[in-house]
Formats: sequence, C-alpha cells, structure tokens
Amino acid sequence: MLAAMLSVGFWVARWIEDVTVRNTANATALYMESFIAPLMQDLATQERLGTAERLEINRLIKETALGERVVSFKIWREDGLIVDASNPDVVGQRFDLTQNLRLAWDGQVRADFDDTRDSEDAAENALGVPLLEIYSPIRELGSGKVIAVAEFYEVATELKDDLIVARFSSFAAVAAVTWAIGLTLFAIVLRGSRTIDAQIFALRDMAERNTALRRRIQGAAARFSALNDQTLRRIGADLHDGPVQLMSFATLRLDALRKDVSEGRGRSELEAIEASLREAITELRNISRGMSLPDLERKPVEALLRELAAAQAERGGQPVAVSIDLAGRADLPGEVKTCLYRVAQEGLTNGWRHAESRELELRLRLVDAVLTLSVLDRGPGAGSGGASGDQGGLGLAGLVDRVESLGGTIRLLDRPGGGAELRMELDLREVVG
Repeated sequence: MLAAMLSVGFWVARWIEDVTVRNTANATALYMESFIAPLMQDLATQERLGTAERLEINRLIKETALGERVVSFKIWREDGLIVDASNPDVVGQRFDLTQNLRLAWDGQVRADFDDTRDSEDAAENALGVPLLEIYSPIRELGSGKVIAVAEFYEVATELKDDLIVARFSSFAAVAAVTWAIGLTLFAIVLRGSRTIDAQIFALRDMAERNTALRRRIQGAAARFSALNDQTLRRIGADLHDGPVQLMSFATLRLDALRKDVSEGRGRSELEAIEASLREAITELRNISRGMSLPDLERKPVEALLRELAAAQAERGGQPVAVSIDLAGRADLPGEVKTCLYRVAQEGLTNGWRHAESRELELRLRLVDAVLTLSVLDRGPGAGSGGASGDQGGLGLAGLVDRVESLGGTIRLLDRPGGGAELRMELDLREVVG
C-alpha cells in the first residue's frame, strides 16, 4: 500500500504539473497568436524580420503586462536559425532542434518548467530563477501554415509555489485515502484473525476431546483384550484340568480293558477308540497351550520372546534367530508385553505351518519410542493363503484388533527374495497406561 501510495501520489502530482504548465503555456500562446503573430508575417517570404517589426515585438513584450513576466524570447526558423531574440548575441546563430521545437513546428504548443539545460539556454540558465519555457507556433494568416516558432521564458516563481502546494495537497489526499483503506483492511483482517483464533480454539478443544475419547476407547479395548486373555487362560486351564484329565483317565481304563477283550472285532474297535482319544487329548493340549500365557508380570519381554522362540525351535526342529534391541529400556507395560507375545506366537506358528520353519527369525527394535516387532520366514510368502492361521494361536484377525487397541498397526508383507514378514509397529507414547 505504501508503494501504491507513492506511485499514485507521484502520478497525480506529475499530472497536475503537466496540466498547470500546459494551461499557462496555452494562455501565453494565445497572447502571442493575437498580438505578435501579425508582426511576423514577413517570415512567410523572408528569412529575417525587418527592423520595424523587431522593434515593435520588443516594445510589446517589454511595455505590456506580459513583459513583466517574460525575461527572454527567441524567434526560430525551421532550420534552427534564430532570427530575433532579446539576447542579441544569439541572433543569426543556428542550433540543433530540440524535441519541443520539432513538435512546435508541427503546430503544437509546448512548454517546459524549470528546464534550461539546452545549449541555447545558457543566458537564461544564468538568471538562477524558475522559468517556464513556452514554444508557440506562429501561423501565416489565411493559410494557417507555421512560418516560425516563438520561444518565451516566463518567470514562474508563483507557478513553482503553486506546484509545491499542489504536490503536497495531492500527496496528502492520496495518503489520507490510503490511510483510510489501510484502517479498513486492518479492521477486516483483525476481525478475520479473531474469527480464525476462535476457530483454532474450537478445533483445539475438539482435538483434545477427540484425543481423550480415543484414549478412552483404547483403554477400553486394552481392558477388553486383558479380560479376553484372562478368559482364554481360564478356558485353557479348564480344558487341561477337565476334559483332558477325564479323557486321559478313559485312556487308562481302555488299557486295563484291553486284557479282557478277545482278539477280533472287539479288540480292533477298542484300539480305534483309544487312538481317537489320544489324538483328541493332543489337540486339546495344543489348544490349551495356545490359550495360556506365561508369567508376563514377572518376566521381562526379552526373556518371554526367547522362551517362545526356544519352544518353537523344539517344536519345529529348526532354530529360530532372535534379535532384540530395546535401546536400554528395561521392560515394557503389561498390555504391550501381552500384545508382543501374541503377535510373536502367531507369527512363529504361521511360519512353522506354512514355511516349515525355514529361516524363522524374530526381531524387536525400539527407536524413538516406536516399537517394531517382525517375525520373518523364507516360506511361500504372504499370498500363499496362510495369513490367518489359527492352529496353536489366535489368528491374525484377532491380532489386528488387539494391536489397534493400543494405537499400533500390524501388516503381513512379502519379503524380497521370497518369504513373509509379520510386522507390528507401536508408538509407546500412544499407549494408554
């Protein structure tokens, strides 16, 4: 706005100066056209004025009201020759035509304010006063042809003062308008800023409520997962202590009856029943083992994962590589350890089932409060149909809800070069305590 104010102010001031100078020049040119032009008609046929005409021109300029303001004059021919002047030293000399002289010969009234830098203006420049330099075309009576150009130097002290006042007034007016526009814009921006501040405050309040609600939801989900783990543990214990014990007792009784059953159909049926019971006991023990959890409260997460990897190595007959780096952190919250254990258990179980325990690896990293657990294998990959296994584990579908209840993510990915990776990422700063 300041740049615009200065630009408009200078433009208005320049425009006022041009209009004022032009109007003053037109008034002087009208005087020339009325009184002096009739005395210069001989220039239509001659190169110089007669003595009588020159004396009359000097008398009109010096003895009239105009002469009180005009300090110098020149009469120009089209070839740059000065045929008459108030300064006799330049009469008969030729000078290069300036732009204003050329335009005056085209019939235009031209004027310059306080610009006496041309070579023929040396005497006028030495006066040291502001001058209005006016170029007035002199026309032949009847034909209207320009036969000479009269150049007058008018003292413009009052004009200079008027122009200073005009410039100041124009700048003051532009500054006042700019100031009014600035105040209006400031009021608009201030109102908009206050509206934005209110909206930001409302959004911040809403974000805080949403964060609190999300934490409550995560807390509820975490409590539900803990309750679900307790339920699964109790069901596993009940299976182990109830049906498994009864079926084991039935198997022992069948062994006792085998002596009393004769060879033939009855003995083969007895053996079939005994085989079915033993298979059912194995299945129930596997289910019970998958539902039960170790002592999570007392054992650190590194010990839990290494025990789980050792059990899987014994079960699959292949070693499981374990790499754990918790960046110096001693242990993790109980719900996080439960989640890690379940994800590792499911990943190792799927690796045993679908990758035949080939190059099973368990990695745990903690970087900038972000916990990353990866279970890797070199099996057929994530697209082999083994993404939701449930033998000996709880299935990936259930793990998604468990991980997301803590604010984390879990993905099953294909590894470069073949194999699958079960990756869980959890920001511990988002975990509800």
